[in-house]
Amino acid sequence: MMKYFFIAILLFSYTASFAQDTDSLPLYKKFPDVPPFMLTTLPDSGIFKKDDLKKKKYTLIMVFSPDCDHCQHATEDLLANINSFKKVQIIMATPLEYRLIIPFYQKYQLANQKNIVVGRDPTYFLGNFYGVRNFPSMYLYDKKGKFVRFIEGTIPFATIAGYIK
Repeated sequence: MMKYFFIAILLFSYTASFAQDTDSLPLYKKFPDVPPFMLTTLPDSGIFKKDDLKKKKYTLIMVFSPDCDHCQHATEDLLANINSFKKVQIIMATPLEYRLIIPFYQKYQLANQKNIVVGRDPTYFLGNFYGVRNFPSMYLYDKKGKFVRFIEGTIPFATIAGYIK
């Protein structure tokens, strides 16, 4: 009888520890599809959401801050390698106010890039969904909208292009 009691305790402990590991996973790992986001876009304050993404294209979601040096360098590197991303829809989302986003948007002439959408995420939905700790944080999805890779910090965009098949 005591033997079964100890086996039950061990089994319970294992199950409880497994449940905690699952609960601590970030949402993007629990739900590996592109999340149901909604951004207010630049320059027109339009609405852009998940349903507006083109089908059968890779998607790169970049959560950034326009006043972050790393984000500025990442944007410069992205633009220097933009030809490798012509078939990728790039979503640049920030929770900050327009007065901070507009100079960034203009400085990098992002309106000229047809595959880049810059938008404000006023509720910080994407930041919370991904559990963002550092800017920039990028999340790559394949042509079916399935999560491929998390990219944090200043990884060269030439390297990121290698993740796209």
